[in-house]
Amino acid sequence: MPNKVALHTIGCKLNFSETSTIGNQFLSNGYEVVDFWKSIESPAEKADVYIFNTCSVTENAEKECRQLVRRVLRKNPDAFVAVTGCYAQLRPEEISKIDGVDVVLGSKEKLKLFSLIDSFQKNELACIYVSPTQQLNEFGAAHSTDADSRTRAYFKIQDGCDYKCSFCTIPLARGKSRSMNPEELIKEFTALVKKGYKEIILTGVNVGDYGKAFDTSLYQILLKIINVPGDFRIRISSIEPNLLSDEILELTAESEKMCKHFHIPLQSGSPEILKLMQRRYKASYYSELVFKLKERIPELGIGVDVITGFPGETEKYFLETYKFLRELPVSYLHVFTYSERPDTKAINMLNPIDVNERRKHTNMLRILSSKKKHAFYSESTGKELRVLFEAENADGMMRGFSSNYIRIETPFDYSLVNKFSDVVISEVNDDACFGEIKGTEKSIDLIAC
Repeated sequence: MPNKVALHTIGCKLNFSETSTIGNQFLSNGYEVVDFWKSIESPAEKADVYIFNTCSVTENAEKECRQLVRRVLRKNPDAFVAVTGCYAQLRPEEISKIDGVDVVLGSKEKLKLFSLIDSFQKNELACIYVSPTQQLNEFGAAHSTDADSRTRAYFKIQDGCDYKCSFCTIPLARGKSRSMNPEELIKEFTALVKKGYKEIILTGVNVGDYGKAFDTSLYQILLKIINVPGDFRIRISSIEPNLLSDEILELTAESEKMCKHFHIPLQSGSPEILKLMQRRYKASYYSELVFKLKERIPELGIGVDVITGFPGETEKYFLETYKFLRELPVSYLHVFTYSERPDTKAINMLNPIDVNERRKHTNMLRILSSKKKHAFYSESTGKELRVLFEAENADGMMRGFSSNYIRIETPFDYSLVNKFSDVVISEVNDDACFGEIKGTEKSIDLIAC
């Protein structure tokens, strides 16, 4: 029997693309990739090697990593444990002190596992392979592979960030902005399409910053990849508001291959807090952008990142953000509770907000997000959505996404997997859409999460 490896990702879509590439390296070296959670819950499924790809955006992300590593080792003390990702890059000594961790790999080393480790056998002490931030200048290619069995592919095209937001550790963890060579990008993108992926999600730390070193841009590369032959669509994982150009908007409006969906970080609707955060736009600019997007593409789905409890965010400033978001025609919010991050400017700012107050504001915005999502789904009543259903069978149900990022569930039907299905929405009840898959005579309940 081949040795087994289980991989777990904490964090963003970029991390998922890199985890999949690591998993594929294990497949190429004769390992069997097993489900992480099953490997913990079932003794028969336990893995020989565990890989944790971590995040450091919040304190909770780091805490989750530590808890899961300890949980794995309680169940399987003989397993080889490797921890990589942003948390590993920033605080390798802290991770190495967790009993049972065998190796800590930094951002530069995470995709070089098999060249650094001769034998995946337990060590008495953890080995640390972490290069200084100044040396994070290589671009490590990564994308979804057979190791994670997804129908939608995450495709890393950019890494690092040149922005200096006062709350963020990512430039320290991933280095300066850098991009995939355009020729290599088109080659890899074409290979993903030929492999059968119907949706390819372009990921990076700051995707909109793509291409500077190659005298090109995200818009220019989008123009090229939409002309790759095949039945597929492209989704941009996230894009900064100051980098979402009119050219990208027009291309999205005109091309069927571009998903009608943007995820646009805001972080705060208060001009004073945005300034403290050192963001590169004003709240008024963000508002004008969102209304312009919706005017050009009325069905557009728009997601927003927002942080609550930033130092100095009084009740007045929080309510500015709340009212700002309430009036915007956006589809959903990703709400993060601010947590102090070492080596950031914000950690030394005056007027920290009480943790209970931060959580209260987070809950208020999450309730607003639910209302926004329901209103957005309701706009689809009577309309036809093109849905790509995924392969996972979750208790007899399958899930899919529309182009404008409405998530849909339906009773599992293998014939729908990895195919575009046209669905007519007839009714919305709470978070549920009821409709009919075109080409079938019977009505099917479609539950949108």
